[in-house]
Amino acid sequence: MPYDPVLVQPMRDELTAVGIEELQTADDVDRFMTDNSGSAMLVINSVCGCAAGSARPGIRMALRHEVTPDRVATVFAGQDLEATAKARGYFAHIPPSSPSVALFRDGELVFMYPRHQIEGRPPQVIAADLTEAFDEHFAN
Repeated sequence: MPYDPVLVQPMRDELTAVGIEELQTADDVDRFMTDNSGSAMLVINSVCGCAAGSARPGIRMALRHEVTPDRVATVFAGQDLEATAKARGYFAHIPPSSPSVALFRDGELVFMYPRHQIEGRPPQVIAADLTEAFDEHFAN
């Protein structure tokens, strides 16, 4: 059963307020993922306070870096069930994790930042990890 939409709206807004596209259906996810050109970041957002509470501000900070993905989108685990399942299908060889961040270059998964690497870390460290990955995979 999905979470109450009223409960999760502020958590959605933390990412959409900085221009991250929200994908709420499987078709939305397919449309986003079939554009294989350039770089992309897909965030699996969640209500988890011990990880997502730091992940969202860390992602916001990372997106102020000089090197960022061309396209950025998010699905909300526990709320947009179909969209989240479809998103996870694009990296099905990796165990489900929320929150998590997947980076793609020309349609290929190049970096995965799962919950166990996010949990317990402050937003500044999460932003530093993501900007390092942006530089490694998206510069040039």
